[in-house]
Formats: sequence, C-alpha cells, structure tokens
Amino acid sequence: MTMILSFVIVIGILILIHELGHFFVARWTGVGVERFSIGFGPVLMRWHGKETEYCLSAIPMGGYVKMVGEESPLEGGGSPQYDAAKSFALKPLWARFLIVFAGPGMNFVLAAVIFAALLATMGRPVWPPVIGRVTPDSPAAAAGIQTGDRVTAVNGRTVSHWEDLERAIQSAGGRALELKVARDSAERSVRVTPRRTTVEDPVFKESHEIWDVGAGPKLAPQVAAVNPGSPAERAGLRVGDVIVAVAGQPVYTREELMQAIQKRPGQTFPMTVERDGKPVTVSVTANPERDRTPTGQEVKVGRVGVALITRAVSYEPYDPLSAVWYGFGKTWDMTVLTVKGLWKVLVGTIDRSNIGGPIQIAAEAGRQAREGVGSLALFTAIISVNLAVLNLLPVPMLDGGHLAFFVIEAIRGRPLSLKKREAAQQVGLLLLMLLMVYALYNDLVRIDAFRFFR
Repeated sequence: MTMILSFVIVIGILILIHELGHFFVARWTGVGVERFSIGFGPVLMRWHGKETEYCLSAIPMGGYVKMVGEESPLEGGGSPQYDAAKSFALKPLWARFLIVFAGPGMNFVLAAVIFAALLATMGRPVWPPVIGRVTPDSPAAAAGIQTGDRVTAVNGRTVSHWEDLERAIQSAGGRALELKVARDSAERSVRVTPRRTTVEDPVFKESHEIWDVGAGPKLAPQVAAVNPGSPAERAGLRVGDVIVAVAGQPVYTREELMQAIQKRPGQTFPMTVERDGKPVTVSVTANPERDRTPTGQEVKVGRVGVALITRAVSYEPYDPLSAVWYGFGKTWDMTVLTVKGLWKVLVGTIDRSNIGGPIQIAAEAGRQAREGVGSLALFTAIISVNLAVLNLLPVPMLDGGHLAFFVIEAIRGRPLSLKKREAAQQVGLLLLMLLMVYALYNDLVRIDAFRFFR
C-alpha cells in the first residue's frame, strides 16, 4: 500500500507541475485552454471553469493541456470555429516555444525548489573527519594514522568535516600535508604526502585519477528498518543496531557493508553489531537474488532485507539565499548526470536492461517513503529532472519534438506541413510505445515475474 500511495503522490505531483507549466504560460500569452487533464483514459472527475474544463482521469501516467486552435486553420481550409486571437497556432513562434518548453521547464524548477527546501530545512549531509579504513602500504599507514583518529587540522587550518580534509588533499597537488590528529585525548602531528590513485566512478564505472592518502571515513552503518520476514528479522537484527563487522571483517561505511553482503548470496555468516553500547553477534543467511551489472551481466547477489542510514552523518542547514543558489546548482548537476547516463544507454556503454518503468519507480518510491519524507522528496526531485530531460528529447509526441518543429520553422520561415508532422508523430508514438513496453519488460525481469510461466 505504501508503494502504490507513494507512486501516485510522486507521479501526480510531477504531472501536475508539468501541465501547469503549459497551462499558465498559455494563459499568459493569450492562448485559450479548452481542457486541462491529469491522467488519461476514463474521466473520474470533471468540473468547468469560465473557459476551461478540468479533468482527473483514471490512468495517472501523464496528462495534457488542450489549447484552442492547436493546428493552423489554413491547414484544413475553411473558417476557424474559435476566437483566432486565442489560437495557439496563430501565436508568434516565441510564444509557442515558451508554452511547450514551460512543461519540462517547470519540472526543472520543481527539482530546484525541492533541493533548496531540503538544504534550508534539513541541510546538506556532512560527516566528521574520523578515520575509518586505512589501506595497507598507503601514505596514511606510513604516517602512522590509525582507524578512529580524528583529523583536527590540515596545515594549520581547522578541519570540521571530512569534505574539508578531502578538499585539502585534492588541492595539495601531491605536496606533503601536515595533519594534526587527535587520538585517546592527545594530539599529535603527522606528515603525509598524497599520491595519485585511479578510482572507478560508482555510477558510470569510469576510471579517473585523484590524489589520495589511503584512508576513508568512519561512517558506521546503522539499521533504519527491518523488512518483515527477511533474513535480517530472522537473525534478530533490530532497528538502531550499528553494524561493525561482517564475517569477522570490519566495515566502516554503508557501501562496504552492502558489498560484503552482496558477495555472499545464499551464505550464512556472522554479523557483529553494536547494540546499547555492547557488541552482539548474530548469524545471517543472505537471500540469493538476481541483479544486473551496469554492463548488463546477470549476477546473483546477497540481500538481507534492511534499510540503512549512516549514524555519523549530521546535517548542516543553509541560509535561504544560499539554499536557493545551491538548489539550482544541484539541479544542473543532476541534469548533466541524467544526460550523460542517457547518452551512455543509447551508445550501449550502460546496458539497456537498466532502463526502468513504472514498476521500478513505484518500488523505489515505496522504499524512499519508508526512509522518511525527506528521502521521498529527494527522490521526487531526481525523477522530476529525469522527466524534464526525457521530455526535451527531439522525439515527436514529446515536448522536445514540438520544439524541434519550431526550430525547423524558424530556419525555413514556415512550418512543416500538417501531413509531415502527423507522420512524424505517428513514428514518435510507435517509438514511445516500444520504449514503454521494453521498460515494463525490464521491470518484470527484475522482479522475476516470468517465473510463473516456466
């Protein structure tokens, strides 16, 4: 129930904001709006305004704004049966462009508003400059840095958060750093020289070089929720447990914990947790589940059915003006990331099996809702950016396709013929239908829905 409700809320908000963008800019430019609909299919509710019919329809997978005179009356011949002053097709090119762009534009604005609101209220996540894993034979190990050390200053400058330390390491450019380290209520100075290290991007699996000292943060993963009937529940894991080791190996971050569990599908192993200040060891058997790597390779991974948070993370709020600035900056970063990911899917760098549909969105919306309102809001902002980018693709039937027609019209000095536009839209509709079927197929494969037919 949580999954369905969360999905309807997220999709409903995104569609409403998108269509309101078209609606308000149409009204602002003097275009009449005959119908404003959220959803497709049978109408569940309708009411009439002075000029516009407002509808709520049964299929919440989109919406539309039907404007007066969307096609030029010259195309079909005869006299128009509406007020020509309110006709969309008879408005200047710039006005039509703004009306169409306003839909995805409002999705970008929604994302920026959500990011800004989260930064102003909850703040950005920060974690303390406490050392977790120290890589053997690394500069940090050679300098005598140990797990649990707190870095208080770099080259005489106070360090408040882990990102301060990371920034100092990257900006040093390989020059030696003087670190002040607190350990057992005493401070000592150590000298460490960063070295170039090749790391892999966790999203796109691209390799790039960074400066590194061979030490990571200590971010103890804490259990936020335990799924009913899961291996975690059977093992006796509880909300609030801090997981410190898997199979006798210490874990210092949520990512390390997930990797340790995923590489043990079907295996039973001990897990050490800190509960009420005391160490407790439980025995967990990870469920083997099918998953796909970004390259499309099908693998089995272990899962135990817990939601995790990072206990050490705190949040530092921004003032309202800074929150708005960084909110738009975050939206831009997410847009670049989405475009890059989409391009890699198109060229095959990322396997196309990663394309998800409504089932995947619903499942993720439900998971984010269980983690809290903030997580669900963040998810909504990310999906809003994705929706905006997809709508701007130059595919007929999408807003980007209409914008492409307007660009052609600006270059040619006249629009394409109605026959050509209709043919292009039919092709675009076919492509979209194929994409939707493919995304739904991927969703069903992920949940192994086809097992009933084997």
